[in-house]
Amino acid sequence: MRKTCSSLLIVAFFSTLSLGQQAEPRYFDGKSWWDHVKVLANDKMEGRDTGSAGEKKAQEYAIEQFKAAGLAPAGTDGFYQPVKFVSRQIVEKDSSLALVRGGKTERVHLGDDAILSARVEPAPEVNAPLVFVGYGLKIPDTNIDDFAGLDVKGKVAVLVTGSPSNVPGALSAHAQSLRERWNGLKAAGAIGYISIPNPAFLDLPWARIALNRTHPSMDLDYPEFNETPGAQLYVMFNPERADMLFKGSGHTFQELADLAKTRKPLPTFPLPASIASKARVETKHLASANLVAKLPGSDPVLKDEYVVLSAHIDHVGIGEPIEGDRIYNGAMDNASGTALLLDVANSFKKSPEKLRRSMLFVLVTGEEKGLLGSKYFAAHPTVPAKAMVADLNEDMFLPLITLKVLTVYGLAESDLGDRAAETAAKYGVKVQPDPAPLFNAFIRSDQYNFIRHGVPSLAMGFGVSNPQEQETFREWFTNRYHAPSDDLAQPVDKGSAGKFEDIYRAMAVAVANADARPQWKQNSFFRRFAEGN
Repeated sequence: MRKTCSSLLIVAFFSTLSLGQQAEPRYFDGKSWWDHVKVLANDKMEGRDTGSAGEKKAQEYAIEQFKAAGLAPAGTDGFYQPVKFVSRQIVEKDSSLALVRGGKTERVHLGDDAILSARVEPAPEVNAPLVFVGYGLKIPDTNIDDFAGLDVKGKVAVLVTGSPSNVPGALSAHAQSLRERWNGLKAAGAIGYISIPNPAFLDLPWARIALNRTHPSMDLDYPEFNETPGAQLYVMFNPERADMLFKGSGHTFQELADLAKTRKPLPTFPLPASIASKARVETKHLASANLVAKLPGSDPVLKDEYVVLSAHIDHVGIGEPIEGDRIYNGAMDNASGTALLLDVANSFKKSPEKLRRSMLFVLVTGEEKGLLGSKYFAAHPTVPAKAMVADLNEDMFLPLITLKVLTVYGLAESDLGDRAAETAAKYGVKVQPDPAPLFNAFIRSDQYNFIRHGVPSLAMGFGVSNPQEQETFREWFTNRYHAPSDDLAQPVDKGSAGKFEDIYRAMAVAVANADARPQWKQNSFFRRFAEGN
């Protein structure tokens, strides 16, 4: 009898332990999430390009779901916050690039060798000397000034993307944003720049990058958002062809790439060549909108504060065919994030929960064009700016594997990172910071614009725990990222997607119900934006 009792106690102990591990509520199984993805990434949506008929259909579907979930409109026009854009398309047959060296002209082939970008509105003609500026960074916090002692005035700067190893990952990403990059170049006197992607951190094959150049560039159609005043030229150069820039300089690109691969300092030096460019640009004006919905809180005071849940609803639309397919469906990028927000919104109707703070569901447009919708919303929010206590952004969380590790972008920047770690642990999931900070993911999605306005923010996605999972992710980025094959035919782990949704929801609830609003860490570079510096 004693042995039987002991056995029962042991069984009860392990049963309790097992139940404890599963004690957190589960609201999602991934099936309703995938149902939303199937609608948003259907061929009928035509890739949801910014301002397109397909994007409008996707927005109408999202609004239907918000209404069904009982959310209130919180835009400036119902659920909509209209946003104006200007679209620029390089007319390549009337445009050209060339290097001039020793009186001889060497043609630079658009597409194969380099891309003339319309992210900076190019001058009709540019003829200017070249100068190599290393990483092209000026970061007072780390005493880095790649322009010191270098004559850059009136020249086009050539740089390699990346940063030295003494620059923390999040700060490195910030310093390489378009605005910060140009601020340093302009202050040094440059009139434009040529960017060579660091081959060690290139997340797309050059052929795919070159193919995507056919998509028009966009910018916000408001003077206040011009981030590159005075810039006349922006070129992205194929790393495999970059040696043509360094002929006669005493340096090779391979030498520089080897240093950049391990984040060593780069030399700076004049280049014995000039760039000659001609550009014709077709310009159009168009409109789209952000979608904003509100789930009111219940606390008499805290209900006037907002936890922002954000994702971008747009993708890149219809483009050059790959294996005969022209529709870039964007199932993971970012129908997945939009579907998550719709699923979370509906969960509060199915399982009502008292929230102290309000939640603001924001589906932004124009992310693929340069984080434009969130840039507009963060500068002109539809609620008081100081009332936004946090942004939990979701972009392409990639449920391709079993969820064991959660990558948290911005993990060490605010106490939201601590909250993410605590929440994930309740579901048996570990957290890690960005394992590849030089891919600049921290500034490549919409949380960055909230950060620039002082709002503690982070983004989350699946992390890998072994080489096989690493290879799964590598293959996905190589073959599906910004390609038509990011479609509904790809395999996903719906169960793990549901678990991710549970963690995201639980974290949002925890932030909404906490006594104190989230705070930046004292040593975070981004704290200065909250302080107005």
